[in-house]
Amino acid sequence: MNRPRTTLLITLTGRDRPGVTSRLFTALARFPLSVADIEQVTIRGRLVLGVLVVCDEPPDLTAIYRVVTSLAADLGLEAEITTGSAEPPAGAGPGRVRGSLHVTVLGSPLQPSAVAAVAGLIASSGANIDRITRLASDPVTCVELDVSGAEPVSLRNGLARVASDTGVDVAVQHAGLQRRAMRLIVMDVDSTLIQDEVIDLLADRAGCAAEVAKVTESAMRGELDFAASLRERVALLAGLDAAVLDSVRDSLRLTPGARTLIRTLKRLGYKCGIVSGGFTTVIKPLADSLGIDYVAANTLEVAAGKLTGRVIEPIVDRDGKTEALRRFAQAAGVPLSQTVAVGDGANDLGMIGAAGLGVAFNAKPVVRDAADTAVNVPYLDTILYLLGIPRDAVDAADQAEE
Repeated sequence: MNRPRTTLLITLTGRDRPGVTSRLFTALARFPLSVADIEQVTIRGRLVLGVLVVCDEPPDLTAIYRVVTSLAADLGLEAEITTGSAEPPAGAGPGRVRGSLHVTVLGSPLQPSAVAAVAGLIASSGANIDRITRLASDPVTCVELDVSGAEPVSLRNGLARVASDTGVDVAVQHAGLQRRAMRLIVMDVDSTLIQDEVIDLLADRAGCAAEVAKVTESAMRGELDFAASLRERVALLAGLDAAVLDSVRDSLRLTPGARTLIRTLKRLGYKCGIVSGGFTTVIKPLADSLGIDYVAANTLEVAAGKLTGRVIEPIVDRDGKTEALRRFAQAAGVPLSQTVAVGDGANDLGMIGAAGLGVAFNAKPVVRDAADTAVNVPYLDTILYLLGIPRDAVDAADQAEE
């Protein structure tokens, strides 16, 4: 009869220093062991190193314990050794795939009560947290949990309620190659890539800001047909000097983190596109300065140096944005499953639904409910964390180019 193999979980904790991992494995090399798993975490200079080894023959536990504890004492660390069986634990098997979901949690600040609520919901759903990794600490704190044994839709719905109750953002995505395969990001412009609504800026200069802002807000909530509302708002701009378009363009304010997001994704080989219910004359130069590959926006009719109050058809509305996403994906040579769409208003719903990952960015409730995930902090580069890209890697890449 085959004797079950013995496992040893060796854990070292304490002040981190160079050479700990090397010295531990050098010490273990004298024994007939094979390495099954390694996990190491360092937080504020404190090390937790866990090594799971398998013994095919009955191990000399006394000798292993003596060597490991002696090494730990020499390094000023604490050691713990736990024995077990290499047989799969109860509940393991095909239905329990390790790391089958990524749960990303963002908070500013991230409170212990929020983490407790997220972890509690995961546990109550019968799932398990296999690993937790910090992706960012400033200006938002972001941690990613690898979760196994969960049903994605019910977990996402439950965590959406937790997020609403605790004031954090929580995203649930499938683990594996899909997230690594993302190759195109397409963003809305007004109140997403930039902090402003371009038509509101134009209306302010035309003296009709209040009337236009009211219609804009209703359109973004999905209460009005976007194309009709755009025609209604642009009609109020009739007679405005076209030179105002230049001054509006110069006044645009990028959303914090926008440059970092685009710069980082371009380094990783992404193509970037923007789709806007706004106007090409205003946003195309901005797109060129950021290195954005694809642009789709509306065109204002100009005659004798003044706005006529009309938009040249066809209008880039909800369907137009979805079609632009498909067109950009075809130009980039990627399937829709490898695209990310980011927006905040009802006219972004089509592309958010069509993309592989739809992100609601500081969005209206109807958009948050429909998107794969929502981000409610005012930093556009937090989208990088949803793609598994840690802040340390972004900062290191920036410093390397200085």
